[in-house]
Amino acid sequence: MKLSSLLACTALVASPVFAEEPRQLDSHEHGVGQLDIAIDGSQVAMELHAPGADIVGFEYGAESDEDIASVDAALLVLANPLELFVMSDAARCAVVEANAELESGDEHDDDHDKHDDHDQAEEEHDDHDDGEHGEHDHDAHADEAGHTEFHAEYLLECGDITALTEISFAYFAAFPNALEVEVQVLSDSGATAFEVERDAPMLDLSALN
Repeated sequence: MKLSSLLACTALVASPVFAEEPRQLDSHEHGVGQLDIAIDGSQVAMELHAPGADIVGFEYGAESDEDIASVDAALLVLANPLELFVMSDAARCAVVEANAELESGDEHDDDHDKHDDHDQAEEEHDDHDDGEHGEHDHDAHADEAGHTEFHAEYLLECGDITALTEISFAYFAAFPNALEVEVQVLSDSGATAFEVERDAPMLDLSALN
């Protein structure tokens, strides 16, 4: 099964664990990432969402050379899933596909701005006259547009999937600002939710086999 198909399965499971509204970039909690795992046969698909602050220490759009370098470096790290999520050796898992990118709310906000410009031109003109109110709206919008999120998708092939009994989260060592990952696992056993924290960076999957 392809990566996109495996990940799509998580959205179709009739379980409260997976029955979530589409993610909004401004709804995440600093320090908390989300990892969805779908196990099908010998394949493991993983999808990670993490706030920009967790990965690079900031959520505004990278503009300086230093910030751009930080983002580029983080994407290189995120493109190596087995260095972040260390599988049981006996499972003999290898990377088939790995993609990582930085997402922002700018595109959504731009579309929203166009809609507002069309429908509320007169109101915005009035706000322009009211300097204090207009400045407040602009600052609030800037904060909303500043949210960024790292998104990564992985597909692994494992030689012995039954031996995949645990995943060690070296992720926390790679990203010091990350405090917790909310994990959702879809397997033959059904849908199961876990919380993996920095102080106990191990996901026990033995009950799923």
